Amino acid sequence: MRRLLLWMAGNGWLRRNLPRLWFTRRAVRRFMPGETAEEAIAAAEKFRQQGTPVLFTLLGENLTRIEDADAHAQEYLEVIAEINERGLDAEISVKPTQLGYDLDQTRTLGHLERLADAAAPRTVWIDMESSAYTEGTVALYEALKRSRPNSGLCLQSYLKRTHSDIERLLPLAPRIRMVKGAYAEPAEICYRSRREVDANYLALCVWMLDQLRNGHELFLGLGTHDVDLVRQVADYARSAGFEGIPFDVEMLYGIRADQQQRLKEEGFPVRVLIAYGRAWYPWYMRRLAERPANVIFAIRQLLPPW
Repeated sequence: MRRLLLWMAGNGWLRRNLPRLWFTRRAVRRFMPGETAEEAIAAAEKFRQQGTPVLFTLLGENLTRIEDADAHAQEYLEVIAEINERGLDAEISVKPTQLGYDLDQTRTLGHLERLADAAAPRTVWIDMESSAYTEGTVALYEALKRSRPNSGLCLQSYLKRTHSDIERLLPLAPRIRMVKGAYAEPAEICYRSRREVDANYLALCVWMLDQLRNGHELFLGLGTHDVDLVRQVADYARSAGFEGIPFDVEMLYGIRADQQQRLKEEGFPVRVLIAYGRAWYPWYMRRLAERPANVIFAIRQLLPPW
């Protein structure tokens, strides 16, 4: 099922046609409040009333026109301006390819520098895409982090190289959001079974907490809806002598909202990622691939309301 959904995420015909279907559009509303920045910001205001910070991401990737990359950068700048004007506790997260990485890497870095300057002191996050971009994205983050300390990077626990990437970044006092990974990758470079991915996720987080305890400066965000895994990391933190919870928990809008609230009540710092935009199809299919419960929800949209 996971492989099928990931194949569907990358299929051009399906990408063009499935988003037109009414039940697909209705199902995706679980994962995003709307397609516009205005709808995303309105959702953020509701989370502010609950005391929950947010993280905005504009959907879209692998652009073919540099003008579109410039337009995406401008939209992010406008969102940052709105965040600042409203005083929202909000950050942004961007994909390198939506800022033109495939077309002009120097221009992409320039866009990221402008976004980080506008957002400071809030963090600007660089999302990780498929393994074809891993090395380039890590290098891009190195270049950005040296001059813009308010920048962070998403890393994936299913890639076997991730531990060495963190070691490489450690001298830069990195800000890391750890996710499991949601792209179809060959077995020689990634862990395939859920048990292996989870074990590596836990090992990486434990290792980073050890580095933090030993005096290294870093930030850790757990980008996962796996509450059991979150609690395992927290259990280790307590056994290692940390006071409080030394990491953030970052979950998607609409996913396990009851668990988000429960974690907040238990003292976990929780941040909600709000995705928006018209180019949502591949992102949505990867979300379905992450959890069988998401697929069940999508299938229910085929049924008439009772």
